[in-house]
Amino acid sequence: MKKTLMFVLAAVMLLSLTVPALADDSRTFIHGFDMDFPPYSYIDDDGNVGGFDVELAQAVCDYLGWTYEPHALNWDAKDAELESGACDCIWSGFTMNGREDDYLWSIVYSDNTQMIMVAEDSGIETLDDLAGKIVGVQTATSAYDMLNDEEGQKALMDTFASLEVYETYTVAFNDLQAGAIDAIAIDITSGQYLMSDTEGYKFLDETLGSEQYAIGFRQEDTELCEQVNEALEALAADGTFDEIGQKYPEIYDFLTLNKPAEDAAEEAPEETPAA
Repeated sequence: MKKTLMFVLAAVMLLSLTVPALADDSRTFIHGFDMDFPPYSYIDDDGNVGGFDVELAQAVCDYLGWTYEPHALNWDAKDAELESGACDCIWSGFTMNGREDDYLWSIVYSDNTQMIMVAEDSGIETLDDLAGKIVGVQTATSAYDMLNDEEGQKALMDTFASLEVYETYTVAFNDLQAGAIDAIAIDITSGQYLMSDTEGYKFLDETLGSEQYAIGFRQEDTELCEQVNEALEALAADGTFDEIGQKYPEIYDFLTLNKPAEDAAEEAPEETPAA
């Protein structure tokens, strides 16, 4: 009996030592995202979070056995939020082009293109027609950066009557509908989402530039980035990535992890320089 009791006590002690070790393998993953950037991320009227990136982040956590914690943020404060440790990543239709050295990046999961959105009856047909017009853009976005970059589209921006900078594209689109601005510089996937339930708007044929979306981590978080990459590749292989993508037709054709590499390269949007 004494030997049996000693064996049981030893087993209990061993279990108590191993349980914390197992718990260390789990973590809470804090997903930093733009609170108003549909269809990638948003908070609805009932306070629920949603969007392609939100669902994909949740799926990554499910795969890795992590607890998912959404962290909505103001987009222009994203760097401060990440550096302070308030979130583990910036994952919200986040462009890596031009920021390659600013973050530790995940694998690319989507292509995108920057476009100009106008009302169909605006009379604006080309980039040249934007001269003397009021153009809107969301702050701290790729479109904003392109329009303020000497090597990008600043020469085009200098022809505008003004560039109106908004906190969100939703507000910019409301102003476009109200006639307060003449056009919006926006990525095609977000623009298609905004126009999906509203007739009378279109993109110009010329583009501002092309880009790729990935997840931005702190430079030192190499292990975390590798774990998320592993999960993304696994979710692409088992069809989960594609299943989530099909819920968002506005961006589906731009997703890349659900396509063979050669197909994704063929479908990547091409940049059309300004005239």
